[in-house]
Amino acid sequence: MTDSNGTPDSMVLERTFDAPVELVWQMWTEPEHFKAWYGPDGASIPVAEFDVRVGGTRRVCMEVDSPNGLMRMWFAGEHLEIDLPVQLVYTESMTDEDGNPVSPDGHPATTEVRVELEDAAGKTRMRLTHVGIPAGSPGAAGWTMALDKLAVHVQASVSR
Repeated sequence: MTDSNGTPDSMVLERTFDAPVELVWQMWTEPEHFKAWYGPDGASIPVAEFDVRVGGTRRVCMEVDSPNGLMRMWFAGEHLEIDLPVQLVYTESMTDEDGNPVSPDGHPATTEVRVELEDAAGKTRMRLTHVGIPAGSPGAAGWTMALDKLAVHVQASVSR
């Protein structure tokens, strides 16, 4: 496991899962699986809509309890590259519920997420690169928590 590698404007996380590549691919591309693990600790995903093809869209809503009540964050993007089941590349932008871009200060308007999966003797080696989210940033910390949740969800799915 490797965390927080990358450049000043990107983060790279690596994980190995005791599961076949096809199952880890489903975790990223099937909404019901994605909802189960995505987001930092305490977050829930009430909406995950994916059209998994090049040019297809993505729409995700993340809810997090905050001291000021429930906070909803919307994300939209487009699938740029798909090489089933080993590579998924998509853009991600913060939006309002209607898909209109909203970019908080200091956050790029659009980022790029690259997921690379490799068979490793029946296990899956995954490399996640998020360009536009610096290593050591709150976004990188959120991804670390999410991938910890992904590991639990993958293991539970293998055990079924």
